[in-house]
Amino acid sequence: MRSRTGGMWWGTTIEAPEPSGLARFYAELLDWHIGHEEPGTAIVAASPQGPFFVFQQAEGYRAPVWPPADGDQRPMMHFDFQVGDLDSAVAEAVALGAIVAEFQPQENVRVLFDPAGHPFCLCRDDSWSGDV
Repeated sequence: MRSRTGGMWWGTTIEAPEPSGLARFYAELLDWHIGHEEPGTAIVAASPQGPFFVFQQAEGYRAPVWPPADGDQRPMMHFDFQVGDLDSAVAEAVALGAIVAEFQPQENVRVLFDPAGHPFCLCRDDSWSGDV
């Protein structure tokens, strides 16, 4: 985006029934910090320059259903996090409040739900270097 300068933030906004609690979950999971909190909004940042996850209060929030089912709220997006040790990463996420999904589509991926019910994936992919 040409009008964007180096000091401008960028990130992803996620609806939540309780933004501060969800921000604390992701801050712990990712070893990021909470950069800002106010009623109805909390922001988690990797660094002062970002990226950022913005958690916003959502009235009438309905958690998405995984796997998707007709008539239920579908996941519209999810996070993928590459990990070195899948079992320990799952255990750490569960200790922070995540729930392991019953349906697991791949051997090297674990689908979990954050405390607000958003699905996210922990992926062990030894062949991917992370270069985009």
